[in-house]
Amino acid sequence: MPRLTMTDPTASPDPTDPAAAEAILTLCRARGPAKSICPTEAARLLAGHPQDLSWRASLPRIKRAAARLAQARIIDILRKGKTIAPADAHGVVRLRLHNDAEQIEGAG
Repeated sequence: MPRLTMTDPTASPDPTDPAAAEAILTLCRARGPAKSICPTEAARLLAGHPQDLSWRASLPRIKRAAARLAQARIIDILRKGKTIAPADAHGVVRLRLHNDAEQIEGAG
């Protein structure tokens, strides 16, 4: 079975997946500047916080949305507290708003 990375293009009929992106941004905004979230938190939110492990099916969507948001410089993908490229995002990672993201959102 191939390893799913954050840039894996499979399994989502909507390449932009606004629901997955909104789950990530909602949690990152709630956490605040310079704080990070775990992608599993966003997967749970996207799945509606089920009591079982069915939220795991949402994780690939979250990873793809995170990669797109990072490429757009809206969020950062972190490993051990350091920003990494979306193509290098596998294993344990965290997500946070990009430093400029607060300014971009406030400018609208």
